[in-house]
Amino acid sequence: MAKNYYLFVLILLYSVGISAAQPGNTGGPGDARGRVANTYVSQIGVRELTGHNDGTAVEMFLKYCGLPKGQPWCASFVCWSFGQNKIANPRSGFCPDLFSKKSTIWQRNRKLNITPLRSDVFGLYFPEKGRIAHVGFIDRWTNTTVTTVEGNTNQAGGREGDGVYRKIRLTRQIYAVTRFIK
Repeated sequence: MAKNYYLFVLILLYSVGISAAQPGNTGGPGDARGRVANTYVSQIGVRELTGHNDGTAVEMFLKYCGLPKGQPWCASFVCWSFGQNKIANPRSGFCPDLFSKKSTIWQRNRKLNITPLRSDVFGLYFPEKGRIAHVGFIDRWTNTTVTTVEGNTNQAGGREGDGVYRKIRLTRQIYAVTRFIK
């Protein structure tokens, strides 16, 4: 049992080292990407009070965007996190508002994409909505997987969830990525 524990710790330390070494992942308090990452990571574990897009933190995210309790809040969470660090953002709860042509750096099946960095914003496209309908932060990007931190999701990765979670998604699931921190 102890052998498995030490193997787990070794793998964890190795993973953290690789994540910290990824370009753009300086994560220190002096850089904007690191400050934004510290902010969104600090919210992991926030949960809705009754499962109806409510609760103290959720309502704070919504209020930042001028929205009332009960509204979907993944985009509000992203905007609030930027706002806490004085990063210009659309202050919107509508996911497509975070994806202007000017700020989109990566899109599925597009040539000449820019590799996403920590604190960039990903969007998931939902055909039934005909638009990007869920967003969150990229914490780590690889060719096959993306580690994210996202609000209004759940263990299964749904777009109408109950809290802020760290998720691992397949890169091919990501529809677009936008960059607010230059």
